[in-house]
Amino acid sequence: MVETIWSSLGKYLTVYLISMLKFVGGPTLGAAVGLTFFETVILTILGMMTTVLIISFFGSSFRHWLNKIFRRDKKLFTKRNRKFVIFWKKYGLFGVSFLTPVIFSPILGTLLVHAFGGSKKQILGYMFISAVFWSFALSKFFHLIPFIN
Repeated sequence: MVETIWSSLGKYLTVYLISMLKFVGGPTLGAAVGLTFFETVILTILGMMTTVLIISFFGSSFRHWLNKIFRRDKKLFTKRNRKFVIFWKKYGLFGVSFLTPVIFSPILGTLLVHAFGGSKKQILGYMFISAVFWSFALSKFFHLIPFIN
């Protein structure tokens, strides 16, 4: 009985933590370890939104701290920065938030919308909508694959 509780807790915690770092990993792992569809959806949403909350409230402080530690002469116009600006101009806050779970990680997507000036309220709202949509879609997809279950 106790072993079953620890086993279930370990599965929940693993899916939650993976979803904090790489969203697509949550639905994949949830289906692979035998969690139900709704357990997977809830844990994946919670994982992503935990990261979004942390970065939304501490992102600028964290970025300033990193700049102090790794201070070096940086080029302002790099290929990577140009790609982010083009992506932002093309899709805006909603587009970047919507594509964050499948293209970016929750960390990078949140830092990106934060850096380009999205308000905390907008970031939380759009990221939540995105997390709910992609969690349902990806969890449904991975729970339908017979060899994973």
